[in-house]
Amino acid sequence: MGVPTLRRRAERRGLRLWPVGRVLVLSFAAAVLVAAAVFYTGWDLLGARGLKPEHRIDSKTLFDLVKLSFGVVAGAGALVALVVAYRRQRVDEDGALREATRLHTERFTTAVGQLGNESAAVRLGGVHALAGLADDAPTRDLRQTCIDVLCAYLRLPYTAEADLPAGDAEARHAYLALREVRHTVIRLVRDHLRLDPGHPHSWQGHDFDFTGVTFDGGDFSGAMFSGGTVSFAEATFSGWVQFFRAMFSGGEVNFDGATFSGGTVHFGGATFSGSGVHFDGATFSGSEVHFLGATFSGGEVTFLGATFSNGKVNFLRARFSNGKVTFLGATFSGGEVRFLGATFSGGEVRFDGAAFSGGEVRFSGATFSGGTVDFRGATFSGGTVDFRGASGVPPATVLPPEGEPLQAGLRLPPAWYPAGS
Repeated sequence: MGVPTLRRRAERRGLRLWPVGRVLVLSFAAAVLVAAAVFYTGWDLLGARGLKPEHRIDSKTLFDLVKLSFGVVAGAGALVALVVAYRRQRVDEDGALREATRLHTERFTTAVGQLGNESAAVRLGGVHALAGLADDAPTRDLRQTCIDVLCAYLRLPYTAEADLPAGDAEARHAYLALREVRHTVIRLVRDHLRLDPGHPHSWQGHDFDFTGVTFDGGDFSGAMFSGGTVSFAEATFSGWVQFFRAMFSGGEVNFDGATFSGGTVHFGGATFSGSGVHFDGATFSGSEVHFLGATFSGGEVTFLGATFSNGKVNFLRARFSNGKVTFLGATFSGGEVRFLGATFSGGEVRFDGAAFSGGEVRFSGATFSGGTVDFRGATFSGGTVDFRGASGVPPATVLPPEGEPLQAGLRLPPAWYPAGS
């Protein structure tokens, strides 16, 4: 029996079998019912109206009755043998699962020990060993355990390059070695998320906890987030992190409370068709987040309560045909949010209750043929929201009531200006 057979018992906890007596009684009862149903069906199809009485039987009929009796006994014996063989198979499979789990646990213990080694080379070996164990895990839960350990390794305390002692070559070498191990973990996660869900080594649908991790680099390009929960909550992005052409079609990806204080996070060409990506409460004080050419055909990207005091969020040439991008309650005191060349044929982009005291939101070259862009309840005490160069139908909530002036900081194309403004 192979690993796929064992994996089908992923949620089973121990072998549970009914008493053999009960199984045999139920089996015989089921056999009698099936036989009766077959007999009744044949009787009905033949159109029989009764049986011809026989007061005396000949030797041929007697011989047929004897054969029938032996056939019934043989059938009963075959049924008993089938039940016993099935139970034996179940016991053997459970024993194989237990043995596979025992071997997995032994290898797991060795791999985890390697992660704690002082040598970066040994740690790299432990990372690859854990990834291999996840691929070979006999149950889904054991695979998730291996993934959890790899994520926990990234969550361990980490000294960033900027915090290294000046001129300390040994400390820098140790940092570079540790960074290589950490980036290897990220790469292995990405490679497994690129595999189709039906692939035996795909990690799609599993949970990944990167809470509080410091990312000074890393590449999730092409990863498919089609299930499970991925948390980047409270993470710090201080390097170049890529989600280029990643797909978000299910599950949740959470950047709540993350800090973008340097570097770049790239979602260029990503597809959001049925997932949630959340930057709620995130702080953008000196970084860039790019959604260049991203497609929003479903799902939701939220920046609820996010703070933009510097840096950029760029939706250049993004396509909005469904789904939602939300900046509810966000604070813009600096930096830029750009929708240059974006296409709005459906979906929603909402700035409800956002506060603009600085910075800039630009829609130059955007095309509005449908969907909603909503600034309801937004306050403008500084900064600029610029639609100049945009075309199509103006978003209704952008225009003031007839006869009232535009809000300070709001810039519209001449064709959109209401009469009397």
